[in-house]
Amino acid sequence: MTLVEDAPAAVARGAEASEHGVGRLATSYAPAAPVDLRATLGPLGRGPYDPTTQWDRAGVWRTFHTPEGPVTLRLTQAALGAPVCAQAWGPGAEWAVDGVPELLGAGDDWSDLDLSAHPFLAETLRRNPGLRLPKTRRVFEALAPAIFEQKVTSLEAYRSWAALVTRFGHPAPGSAVAPGIPPRLRLAPTPAEWQRIPSWEWHRAGVDPTRSRVVVETAARAAAIERVRDAATLTTLRGIGPWTAAETLQRSHGDPDQVSVGDYHLAHFVGHALAGDRHCDDAGMLELLAPWAGQRQRVVRLILASGRLPERRGPRATITDHRWR
Repeated sequence: MTLVEDAPAAVARGAEASEHGVGRLATSYAPAAPVDLRATLGPLGRGPYDPTTQWDRAGVWRTFHTPEGPVTLRLTQAALGAPVCAQAWGPGAEWAVDGVPELLGAGDDWSDLDLSAHPFLAETLRRNPGLRLPKTRRVFEALAPAIFEQKVTSLEAYRSWAALVTRFGHPAPGSAVAPGIPPRLRLAPTPAEWQRIPSWEWHRAGVDPTRSRVVVETAARAAAIERVRDAATLTTLRGIGPWTAAETLQRSHGDPDQVSVGDYHLAHFVGHALAGDRHCDDAGMLELLAPWAGQRQRVVRLILASGRLPERRGPRATITDHRWR
């Protein structure tokens, strides 16, 4: 099947049956504008050892839950601007394949982004023509790992996420019939399974009681959370603040305006890039981003892609070990 961006109708897919009941669905997506697979989907992974998202030279493997069931999605691209080849295994294969264009930023229109006052941003965009904002269409999938990352270092959060997904998740759909699927690829627990993880296992993985409680409580409301479309609604949930809501909606909805206020480094990065101020705070960051209201996340992504980031000279955040000894 070839999907062309903004095409009004789908055409026949290539499918393979399997005696295990997990067939392979294949498609080729030819976007109207260049798409850089790694630059676009990079933010979806949670560290280099994320069991649910693994990269290799050809592309990326992802596992996730869909409304139709779990899926393993394989995306490859020969070169920037080339079609993206997609393969999917599992009950959610059709849903995942149908969503490939949105996942890769179809409809993410940067044409109204005025960068004339900042030549370096304009040059960064020119050098990164395939950068898009991804849209996974799965809110809880983006929310759960964001909760893991609340008020701890990335290293701590990545370690905890990998430990619990590996222990309580599932083999990647299709792994029994597709030998190319990486053996470490895992499917995250379902919302119901997150709720059943014993308290001592959260401690063993280094997740403090506050974060584990928020994951469990949001998992209990996962069906309703999937209908959330804005940060104001998401932050009505206990334990979900502006930072977590922004990190979630950037991924689930490709929201072009969500800024991760409260991030340990982001304000410094934005201040340094736009004003030469490496000591910028959140208020200063929002003031600098104000001219791009409605598209502030696009500007943040450009800054992160530019390489114009300050050296991290401050003290490293202390890694707190919440595990029982």
